[in-house]
Amino acid sequence: MPAKTGAEYKERLQKANNNVYIHGERVEDPTTHPAFKNVIDSMADLYDLQYEKPEKMLYTSPTTGNQVGMTFYRPETIDDLVKRREAIQEWAKTSGGMLGRSPDYLNAEVMAMGVANDLFAEDDPMFAENARKYYEYARENDVSLTHTLIHPQVNRQKAQHEQSDANVALHLVEKQEDGIIVDGARLLATQGGITDEILVFPSTVKQAGEKDDPYSLAFVVPNNAPGLKYISRESFDHGKSEWDHPLSSRFEEGDAIVYFDNVFVPWEKVFVCGNSSICNRTFLETNAVVHMSHQVVAKNVVKTEFLLGVVLKLMDAIGIDQFQHVQDKGTEIMLALETMKSHLFRAEQNASLDKWGTMTPDFEALNAARNWYPRIYPRLVEILRILGASGLMGIPTEADFHNEDIGHLVNRGLQAKNLEGYERVKLFRLAWDMTMSAFGSRQMHYEYYFFGDPVKMGMTYFEQYDKEPYKKYVEDFLDSVQSSKPDFTNI
Repeated sequence: MPAKTGAEYKERLQKANNNVYIHGERVEDPTTHPAFKNVIDSMADLYDLQYEKPEKMLYTSPTTGNQVGMTFYRPETIDDLVKRREAIQEWAKTSGGMLGRSPDYLNAEVMAMGVANDLFAEDDPMFAENARKYYEYARENDVSLTHTLIHPQVNRQKAQHEQSDANVALHLVEKQEDGIIVDGARLLATQGGITDEILVFPSTVKQAGEKDDPYSLAFVVPNNAPGLKYISRESFDHGKSEWDHPLSSRFEEGDAIVYFDNVFVPWEKVFVCGNSSICNRTFLETNAVVHMSHQVVAKNVVKTEFLLGVVLKLMDAIGIDQFQHVQDKGTEIMLALETMKSHLFRAEQNASLDKWGTMTPDFEALNAARNWYPRIYPRLVEILRILGASGLMGIPTEADFHNEDIGHLVNRGLQAKNLEGYERVKLFRLAWDMTMSAFGSRQMHYEYYFFGDPVKMGMTYFEQYDKEPYKKYVEDFLDSVQSSKPDFTNI
């Protein structure tokens, strides 16, 4: 079947009847539930956009001839890579980059592991074939995915097999003739329960040893698999108007604990079964982390553009754009944006074909960007918060402007240099929702931990960085210095 529409996306969720819980209750229909319906509408808009801009968002499937989503595309040239990135950014622009787990993130992973599937064959050729077939299945059916990577945070000083309740984490219970039984909890499924299926993979940060083999799993199952439960955190969409909450009312993705209560996974949906070595190497050796990072950096360029636009509009609205310290803060965001764009450009223009014939971005550029952005994003939103100052505190709601007694008062009292009070507050509510609301706080926390603990990521980056050329440079320079070394042997 071809790429799905927004209506088809919603219809699938209704038919699936996924086991989703929030605020202590099971959700009967997420498309109408107040915690999920608005973000589902936003996700539906992404799928509709595929048909509104088919020349950018769709391509012809190499196997069926159907029109399928460009975000599943396997690039073979640099131009292909740019085309896929443009589709990624087209989606990101609809939310200002605030949908961190839009479908293209995992579409990139599925594509990479589906093509570079040799690694999975180390245990059994069946697993490699499963990965290849799943990529085609996901692409041809426009499957939307959530995913889960990490174990519950019980005792971070110990490996999973050393935990006092070692079976609280997702683990292999039994191998059967037609599949496996898995049981236990996993964190942290963003968009859990509002997608078609869940992709289970190991953490990209925490390496596992042989004693953790029972926890070393990679597979995919439908979100309505018997025994699969999503326990969602409270919603940051408070049911307010879009005017009052322009971001959280539309892009509150939600995050969930996932519990697998003796869930059956058929063999054809398994990629890794009890092999920590393969799990540790999956993301890097299939280049999945490269293509996922490409999506993230492309999305974060759009997110930074959006944030810069809000900052500039705020400066202009209240007439602070000529102050030196204000301009300097604006420059910080501009420099961050241009740095991210440069990383992205280098990654694409230095791309090369991998051994499977896939045009793969330069990971050095993407790896620098994905390590740097979590460290700089909190500063970027801090700048917006500082410039908004007290204007982000006493902001009325849309209802106040419609009240006959006070509407004209707040409109006059909150006027700006170039805006009426109504328009100024609308802008400031956007700035508030980006920085100080529960949604904005979660966005900052989310970006900080997007790929894992930034400190651990930084340690890995430092260890893997090729340091020898720079040390050799200094050694050669010192050797060139004219000197006469004293003889210390007689001292």
